[in-house]
Amino acid sequence: MSRHLDAGDEVHVAIVSGPGADGCHPFMDSSVFETVRGEARLAMGSLGVNSLQFGDLPAVTYPQEPAWQVNKHIHQLIERVRPDVLYVPFPYDLHNDHRALFHAASVVWRPSSELGRGIKRVLAYEVQSETHWNAPYLEPGFTPNIWIELTDEQLHAKLTALSHYESQMRPFPDARSLEAIEHLARWRGSQQGMRAAEGFVLVKETW
Repeated sequence: MSRHLDAGDEVHVAIVSGPGADGCHPFMDSSVFETVRGEARLAMGSLGVNSLQFGDLPAVTYPQEPAWQVNKHIHQLIERVRPDVLYVPFPYDLHNDHRALFHAASVVWRPSSELGRGIKRVLAYEVQSETHWNAPYLEPGFTPNIWIELTDEQLHAKLTALSHYESQMRPFPDARSLEAIEHLARWRGSQQGMRAAEGFVLVKETW
C-alpha cells in the first residue's frame, strides 16, 4: 500500500467482516469489533490511504451464509471503488473467511461484466499466522510468482501501521510479531536480490 501511495496511486481498503448487519454477533462481543476497527483506522491513517470501508459480513460465520448473499456483499464493496488492481487473500489460506472472500471476489472479476473487465490485475497475498497453516501436500502452498520490492522507508511504514493493531499483534517469535513480519519481508526480498519485498501469487492479468 505504501508503495502504491508513493507512486501516486489511489489505495482503497475494505475490511469485509464485522459483527453482522444487525450488530449482534452470535459469540463475539461488539467491543471486539469496535477495538479492531479503531486500530484499523489508526493504521490506515498512518499510511494515508484514500478510503477505508467496513463490511457487515459476520466474522467467522459468514462462510456458512448463502453464497449469493456473500457474493452480493463483496460485489457492492468492490463496485464502490471499481479498482483496476485488486488484492485478495490466498485461496488456500487456513482461515475460512479468507477462502470465502477469495471466491466471492472471483465472481466479481469475471470478464462477463464491465466491472470485471475493469479489474486488470488480481494478486493474492499471504497472511502470517494463517496462510502457512494449511494442510501440507494436500492443498497448494503459497509460492509467490510476483515480488514487489519495498524500500526501507516503505517497510518501516508497514511496520508502523501494523503496530497500531495492539489487540492483534504478539511478542516475537509469534508469527504475528513485528519482528517476524520484518523477517518475512527480508526473506522475500532476498529471494530476488532485494533488501525487502512482499510476495504475491498472480491470479489474473490483462493487457
